[in-house]
Amino acid sequence: MKATTQERQITALIEPAIADLGYELIQVRLIGSQKLQTLQIMAENPKTGKLDLNGCTAISRSISAILDVEDPIASAYQLEVSSPGMDRPLVKVADFEKYVGSKISLETDLPIEGDQKRFKGVLKSFADGMITLTPDEEAEVQIEIENVLKARLVVTDEMVRAALKAEKVQQEEQV
Repeated sequence: MKATTQERQITALIEPAIADLGYELIQVRLIGSQKLQTLQIMAENPKTGKLDLNGCTAISRSISAILDVEDPIASAYQLEVSSPGMDRPLVKVADFEKYVGSKISLETDLPIEGDQKRFKGVLKSFADGMITLTPDEEAEVQIEIENVLKARLVVTDEMVRAALKAEKVQQEEQV
């Protein structure tokens, strides 16, 4: 959720190139130490919610050229382009709107209701910058989106079954 200044700068540099390829940028993360950093780029095809090897390659080639010219990272780094996966991070407001009804986990920057910072439950609603979460067998919790440090979908059996069914349909259409 919360990106560093450098991650926001990199996002501004590469997002147009990724969009030109027909993909949506999900998240940019710069992780690791100054000696060996990894620039992690998550993207997906907005129609399928997936990113295959050809998409990873196309994005990697396109943004590598931009990063080489603009040089936003002073030290050595490795580039990692991947799909966000089924347990995808929820980064943008649109992510929270899209996944209402799904099970999520999130961590807040500041404690809520005493000293709790980590929550898991069903994303009941999202409106006016407020996330309403229903943890398992507990009362609803309301969390301001500005207080979310990180959030992601929790993989459930239903999600796996739906993904397998969609994959089977897609394979049958190709035959």
